[in-house]
Amino acid sequence: MIEKYYPDLYFDSIRHIDIKMLKQKGIKGLILDIDNTLVPMHSKDADDNAVSWIEELKIEGFKVCILSNASEKRVVRFNKAIAVTAIHRAYKPSGRAFLNAAGIMGLEPENIAVVGDQLFTDIIGGNKVNMLTILVKPIDRKEILFVRLKRIPEKLVLNSFIKNIEDKINKRLEWKKRSLKYEKNRFKQKQ
Repeated sequence: MIEKYYPDLYFDSIRHIDIKMLKQKGIKGLILDIDNTLVPMHSKDADDNAVSWIEELKIEGFKVCILSNASEKRVVRFNKAIAVTAIHRAYKPSGRAFLNAAGIMGLEPENIAVVGDQLFTDIIGGNKVNMLTILVKPIDRKEILFVRLKRIPEKLVLNSFIKNIEDKINKRLEWKKRSLKYEKNRFKQKQ
């Protein structure tokens, strides 16, 4: 079922995300990816754009959590300037990683938006647990080989997403509800 890879929303960048609209949708927290979502992959530190955007989120009352597959060293260094909850080596797209972040923020999955640049990690992971998923275009084309290879099937999925979008979103919403039940039960069993 290809719908599980579809985002709820798709924007050019984090700056195009309407924060007020997120509040209207009942969103109280955001889970953010780092590389090519907030900063280019080769940037070690949060830049002024990322710092100011995250500060705007905090001022608006959102809880913020970084969820990254990167190493602890990478995530800790990036987080110095923004000082939010951060989880490294998250093993995205594991639903457990996203539920763990939700638990740390003290929010239900339905009240969280996931923002990322990759369908096969950020979007499917958020969809598994019924979070609002927001895909942003990658900031930089300079990526490691593994990610560049994933972009090929991603492009096919995005093209499918753009065709007959309304019907496909409704199918995906049904899948997300079923998947949340499954992931919550699986997470409880592992505790």
